[in-house]
Amino acid sequence: MASQVKSLCFLLVLLSLTFVGVAFAVDIESSPPLQKEQSNAVFLLIIFVSMALVISFLCSVAETVLLSITPSYIEGLGEKNPEQAKQLKLLRQEKIDRSLAAILTMNTVAHTVGAIEAGAQSAVIFGSAWVGVFSGIMTLMILFLSEIIPKTLGAVYWRKLVGVTMWYIRALIAILYPLVRASEGITRLITRGKNVHRFSRDEFLAMVGFGHKEGEIDDHESKIIKNLFRFRLLKVTDIMTPRIVITALSQDMMATEAQKAIRHCPFSRLPLYGENIDDITGFALKDKIMLYQPSGGEELTLESYKRKIHAVPDSMLLPKMLEFFLDNRQQIAVIVDEYGGVKGLVTLEDVIETLLGMDIVDETDNVADMQALARQQWVKRAEALGFELPDELLVLDKVERKEGGEK
Repeated sequence: MASQVKSLCFLLVLLSLTFVGVAFAVDIESSPPLQKEQSNAVFLLIIFVSMALVISFLCSVAETVLLSITPSYIEGLGEKNPEQAKQLKLLRQEKIDRSLAAILTMNTVAHTVGAIEAGAQSAVIFGSAWVGVFSGIMTLMILFLSEIIPKTLGAVYWRKLVGVTMWYIRALIAILYPLVRASEGITRLITRGKNVHRFSRDEFLAMVGFGHKEGEIDDHESKIIKNLFRFRLLKVTDIMTPRIVITALSQDMMATEAQKAIRHCPFSRLPLYGENIDDITGFALKDKIMLYQPSGGEELTLESYKRKIHAVPDSMLLPKMLEFFLDNRQQIAVIVDEYGGVKGLVTLEDVIETLLGMDIVDETDNVADMQALARQQWVKRAEALGFELPDELLVLDKVERKEGGEK
């Protein structure tokens, strides 16, 4: 790509020479032989036009490449070339005002000096009557050859031009250091030392959406990333199995009686309570209960199978809940309100499912969505007994039946 830029610079010089040569030839046909002053003016015109276009071309490429560099590109480059990444980070992020000051100063100088001197020399060669025509042509050349074309190249091929651009900007900063420092001081007064905003969560999500549309990120990956950003805003109450649909057993229930009650139960962990549902004292594993066989002695109760269950406040956020599960090596917790009443249950599976956006089935579970099944079973029992159901629960049940393909 660097060779292509060199070729374009050579093309700019060639076009400048062609333009001046054509105009010069026209002038020869209608004017006396050129004097020495006009010969010098032609030479200077070629020099000024060429320098203005070439320098402006390089500055436009450098500016576009610099602004196209993303933070993620710099971080990725750090793994391959730490030194280059360090220099690039300095130019693009930490001292971007210095980089832009150097580029824009040189570009402005090239345009201004080139236009003034080229206009002066054209007046000597062609006469004042042609200055307006020359200025119009010069403006078009600057527009296309030092703005549109180079900025398009910089935007499309910025990855290939990063190395060359970095050295070019550093050279400009060294050459124009006094002006750059003055510009940096003025910028600091305007911004009052505030850091320039570089990245935000919304921008990242927009990048994910764009990557999904372009096919670089598939549906599942996009869903996980979006869920991850939403994850920190959710509370345990958003994903819990509500109290009214919890399948719980009394800890004083006989094991043989419990075996009959839970034989067809799809849940692998069953909460145990003392006096009532607000007094959840632990949980028991279904498999352990089903393996029990009376030996002729005193029959065991479910309290013999009871395992410790932790209670968490209903205000707990999901990231904290996940951390709690991992730290305590637990997979189930009871959610309580500010008065100590039970609001529902939450499991590690619920948290992971929310993060991944898919249902996870425990090796001992028979269904994927425990919350949906619990609600459906409660609705059936309530309807059989003639209870009036809350509207919210009825709506949830209808939606889940529809999604499950039930008629």
